[in-house]
Formats: sequence, C-alpha cells, structure tokens
Amino acid sequence: MSTAASPEREPDTEQDGGRTFRFPSALTVLVLVTLGVWLLAFLVPSGAYDRDENGAPVQGTYHRVDSGQSFADRLGDLFLSPVNGLYGVQDERTGRVGPDLAGSLYGSAGVFLFVLAIGAFITVVFATGALDRGIGRLAHRLRERGALLIAGVMLVFALLGTVEGFAEETLGFYGLIVPLMLALGYDRMVATGTIILGAGVGVLCSTVNPFATGVASSAAGISLGDGIVLRALMWVVLTGATIAYVIRYARRVRRDPARSLSGFRPGDRERSAAETEEPPPLTRLHQVLLVLVAVTFAFMIFSVVPWSSALTGDADATPYGFELGWSFPQLAALFLVAAVVVGLVARFGEQRLSSTVAQGAADFIAPALVIVLARGVTVIMNNARITDTVLNAVEDVVTGTSSAFFAVIVFVVNLPLAFLIPSTSGHATLAMPILAPLADFAGVPRAVVVTAWQSASGLMNLWVPTTAVTIGGVALAEVGYHSYLRFVWPLLAILFVLICGFVALGAVMT
Repeated sequence: MSTAASPEREPDTEQDGGRTFRFPSALTVLVLVTLGVWLLAFLVPSGAYDRDENGAPVQGTYHRVDSGQSFADRLGDLFLSPVNGLYGVQDERTGRVGPDLAGSLYGSAGVFLFVLAIGAFITVVFATGALDRGIGRLAHRLRERGALLIAGVMLVFALLGTVEGFAEETLGFYGLIVPLMLALGYDRMVATGTIILGAGVGVLCSTVNPFATGVASSAAGISLGDGIVLRALMWVVLTGATIAYVIRYARRVRRDPARSLSGFRPGDRERSAAETEEPPPLTRLHQVLLVLVAVTFAFMIFSVVPWSSALTGDADATPYGFELGWSFPQLAALFLVAAVVVGLVARFGEQRLSSTVAQGAADFIAPALVIVLARGVTVIMNNARITDTVLNAVEDVVTGTSSAFFAVIVFVVNLPLAFLIPSTSGHATLAMPILAPLADFAGVPRAVVVTAWQSASGLMNLWVPTTAVTIGGVALAEVGYHSYLRFVWPLLAILFVLICGFVALGAVMT
C-alpha cells in the first residue's frame, strides 16, 4: 500500500477558481431543510383522512381541513423545532406536538442521550490505550485482507438489518470502525459506507423486521411471512451489489489516495502507515478491556433483537422469556455504566474517569444535535397537517394502473413520502392502509406492495438528511454530507433499477 505517493487534501472542500469552497456542515444542512419544509407547508394545503378504530386512514375519505394554525403558530413551530425534536410531546387527541402538551414522547431524547453515552464510552475506552493497540494489531493481521473485513462487517450489519431493523444502533460503531479502516489504508468514506450501507441495505430488504415489514404487513392485513421469498432474494442480490460497490471504492482509494472523496484529516495517514510495523503485544489488562468492549456491543445487539418475531416470522408472537426488548433509554444507560466499568478496570482515578466521561459526551454533542434537528423537521409537517395531503396525492397517482407498472409506481411514489416521513413505522402506519387496498384493484398481491413500500423507505434512508442514521453517521465519521452524496449516488441508481425489476417481477409472477 502506498502512503506517500499523492498529496493529501483537506477533506470536504472544493476548489473553484483558486477559492476554497467548504460545504455547509450537517447542522447547517438540517437548518436549511427545516426552513424549506416550513415554507413548503404554506403552499401544501392541509388535509386529513377519516380514521378507523385503529387510527388508520380510510380510503377515499380525504378532505381538506383547516390546520388551525395562524402565522404566529407556524412561526412558533419553526422556533421550537429543535426543542420539539428533542422532547416534543404529541397530544393523543389533536395529534399536535409541543413541549408543554400531555401525551406520548415524539422527540428524539432517547437517541440524543444514547449518542452522548456512546461518546462517553468510546472516549473512556480509547483513553485506556487498549482499543488503539487492539485495532493496530488487527489491522496488521488483516493488512492484505481488508476486503474480507469490509464484507464481513457489512454482511453482519445487513443480516441484523433485515431481521430486526438494525439502523440507529450502528451509531455506536463509528468509534471502532473508522480507526480500523484508517489503519488498513482506507479513508473515512469506506468506514461510512461500510456502516450506513451495510445496515441500510439490510433494512431496505427487510424479511422479518417487525419494525418495517411487521408493521406494514399488519396494516395491509397480511402475514409477516407473505412475500418473504421475494424479499430474501432481494436481500441476497442487493446486499451483494452493495458490498461489491464499497469494496471497489475501498480498493481504488487504497491504491490511489488522491481519489478519496472524503480526503484525509491530520493524523489519518499516520494511522495507515502504522501497519507496516507490528504493534506491541496486548497486555493482560488490554485483553480484559477488549473483552469488555466486545461483550458490551454483543449485549447491545442481543438486547434489541425481537427474537420471537425474528425466529417465528409472526409479528405478534409472544416474546420469549429471555427477550429484553430494550430501546434507546436502556441502551444509553448500558453504555454509561459500561464506561464507568471500563474506567474502574483500567484503574482510572475518580478525577480522570469523570473528566473523560464528560469530554466524551462533549465530543459527540454535534451529531446528537443533528439528530434532534432532523426530528424537528417532521414535527413541523405534523403540526401543519400536510402529511395526509401528500398521501392523497399518492393515492391519485397509483389508482387505475396495471399490475407490474402499479408495483413500480408504488415504489416510486413512496420515495418522496419516505423523505417526508423518515420514521419507517410511521410511514408504514400512514401509507399501507391506503396503498394495500389499491393493490386489490390492480390485481397485485398486497405482499408486493409491502415490498415496494419498504424498498422505497429503505432506499431513501440511505441518503436523506432527515434520518438520524445517515446525517448522524456522516457527522460521527467526520465526512461531509455532500461528499457522502457523491460517493453513494451511483449505488442508489443501481439499487433503484434492481428494485424496480424485483417488484415488477413479483407483481407479474404472483
């Protein structure tokens, strides 16, 4: 591997006539998106569907409604969008979201604290020196098999994604994967693609994921197992194509670092050069600390998997006794406790441990704020009552088409809807009760509609700036969002074509 043949460039900058242009940060991008959606809400008329006893919209009942918002109310929503994105509460009667209402939590406070806890844990682990030395030794052993490492990580993430919707949980792995990829001679984009695309393509091709396929199948009135053969075939093909795409880019960057889309930050290239010499052996303390890290991440994965649904294929299966069903509040507590345990085992004093935990949380505040802003965008849409208007437009487009074309249209029209509703379960709950009955008129199995819908949701969540997985991921990896878009758009085009072919084939064959 060459480490000195090409000049390094500052990441995330573009040259234009001798002037350096720096793309806006992730926070700035989200602010612009927030303003854009807020302005769009003035142009899109408010509307609503009648709801059945389960709260699902009833086909053909869309009607215009008054949003009930004055300009001052809309301005207040814009002003409070970051606050609502963190701890906004949704009123069960009116559906409005606000910080002083009574109801269920709508904001992303759980994910926000989870990211800070991850920051504290990773920082404490790195402060012990065990992870640095462990990564260095692993990189030395795999210095000629980097492609195998990329494929293995992506395959595991894709499997977890298709089974249980493993997505936001990947935010905890950047502190491990980024240094490892740099040590292997790759750039930060390789690490970003490995994590986001590995888990993302699995969610895109969800087979028994209860949070995507399960919710959508239930809303469509079909079994979770309906259409699983088509989705499993999609998972094999699309996962293979995605892994090959990332490995191809990784090999190109390792061969010629000047072709990196993300560039290299100070110290990045020194990490890769370190593989030429074998690092010192791990001490017994280092080995114990690395075991603690591995156990922590393994327990995280175990705690969030809905084992009964995943193993039986029944979205409503009774949970096994050993299932924990943990979510972000419990995971945040897990990593805070793990940070303290690691610090105690490493014999940190009270002063050093407390300051390291605080510093770790501070270092991760930027990606945590990005997640809050992304959630705030959906609050603006919800309070302006424009979501059902978008759904009605989808209903008008797909009505009266033929089978194969209908399946493709369902996929295509759900792409902008997935941008506006980045929550997979929320998107399914709103859209499927409308789209599924339309499939009956087109002679298309409802399972194909579920597959087309989840493919649209999954494809958009690979790049849209309103999803915490993508925008939070690039922030954690310190990769510019515009650079990530340049990296991923050819793959998005490939996946788009493959998905259209699969859903059309599914409609015709079934």
